[in-house]
Amino acid sequence: VQLVESGGGLVQAGDSLTLSCSDFERTLGAAHMAWFRQVPGREREFVAAISFASVRLRYADSVKDRFTISRDSSSVYLQMNNLQPEDTASYYCAAKKIGSGLYYTYGVDDYWGQGTQVTVSS
Repeated sequence: VQLVESGGGLVQAGDSLTLSCSDFERTLGAAHMAWFRQVPGREREFVAAISFASVRLRYADSVKDRFTISRDSSSVYLQMNNLQPEDTASYYCAAKKIGSGLYYTYGVDDYWGQGTQVTVSS
C-alpha cells in the first residue's frame, strides 16, 4: 500500500488549501481514512477521520468548522479554510482496513503517507 499526499504549500492566514491523499497502487481495499499533522518536536496530532462509507466523520476541536474531510473509493481529501499560523505542520494521511479498529484511531500497524508540508504565514 502506498499513500501519496499532495496539495501542501505556503499560504497566508485566512487562505484555503485542499490536501489530497491517494492509494497510489489501489491495493488498500475497503478502509477508513484520516488526516493527522505534526510539528517538529511535538507528537503527531489527530485532525479528521472518515469511515469507509463516509457515514461517520470526526474532527479535532481545533479544526472543526474550518476543515472538511471527504473521500472517494481510493482517495481522501482535506479542505482547509481560514488557515491560521497554528495550522502550520506536516500533514499525513492514514488508512486502516475495516475490521481492524475504530475509524478514528491509528497506529503503527496502519498505513501512513510520507506527509505534505503546510505553512501558514501571519
